[in-house]
Amino acid sequence: MIAQLDTLYLKMRPWKVWSRMLSYALFEGRPLTTSGRWINPFVFAHFALEKKLPQLKRVQSPIFILGTGRSGTTVLGMVLSMHREMGFLNEPKALWHSAFSGEDLIGSYTRDPAQYCLYAEAATPIVKNSMRRLFGAYLFATFSKRVVDKYPELIFRVPFVRAIFPDAKFLFLVRNGWDTCHSIDGWSNRLGEQIGSETHDWWGVNRRKWHLLVEQMVPKHADLAPYAADMQGWVNQTDMAAVEWIITMRAGVALLEQFPEYVIKVDYEALCVSPRKKLASIIEFVEADASDEIFFQYAEKTLRPTKFKPPFALHASIEKPFLETMQKLGYPVNE
Repeated sequence: MIAQLDTLYLKMRPWKVWSRMLSYALFEGRPLTTSGRWINPFVFAHFALEKKLPQLKRVQSPIFILGTGRSGTTVLGMVLSMHREMGFLNEPKALWHSAFSGEDLIGSYTRDPAQYCLYAEAATPIVKNSMRRLFGAYLFATFSKRVVDKYPELIFRVPFVRAIFPDAKFLFLVRNGWDTCHSIDGWSNRLGEQIGSETHDWWGVNRRKWHLLVEQMVPKHADLAPYAADMQGWVNQTDMAAVEWIITMRAGVALLEQFPEYVIKVDYEALCVSPRKKLASIIEFVEADASDEIFFQYAEKTLRPTKFKPPFALHASIEKPFLETMQKLGYPVNE
């Protein structure tokens, strides 16, 4: 359904539909491989106006969902959006792009150069003011107290985000690597399309995201770097997804070790098995109201234990790094 809404959501908290529809229509933008991209000029015009106006509402401790795409990030975001305090932005890359144009890894809004990693110095006063005004406008329009922003690639940009929002909280979502890679493979094959001379799929415009990943991130890993040149020619979706998963999970583990005060690990499988217990720990971490019973009931009715996907053959160069990362995260490894 539109804006990820379903009948249960409509039934349990109908007044939250306004927040989700407004998020979808005016703040998230429409990326590649989605319909309705005609609305993007209106969305960016709206952003341009909001950036010129005074900040409409103070942004307090926004919450960011990080990880690898196709690992349950949208599900977690929708569950959190049911909380009475929270408004959920599902990958508002258009919003971020309006504040910092060098962030577009996919090529949804520009073909200009982009950076995977962004650091504090990239958060100039103009960028800070823009993001605070845009988030403030969002909170004001949706009658929300807290922003929940699901943008998985922000896992490589935490210093940048914290320079803008020093009190931000980060949820590092972890899911079994086999399942995540299977899901990426299915998504790319299902939604990938040829538009003129361009291929649009999980990896962006003509594999833009993949090339940036290999050029900018793979060299940072000693066990992957020797294969960077070869990786540029890879076409196997699960191998490519495995590289993205390894690098993303390693980034998340590093954040947990360095910044435990504002980053928490969320195991997707455990969340689905024990929704109330795991969400209670998340709510405590982000310092939100723990008395919202409808929120917990919605989670218990929505989240279900997942069935693990079978392992697949990995390219020899990444098999060891992949299995080591699985073990690091506590997942069983099938030899």
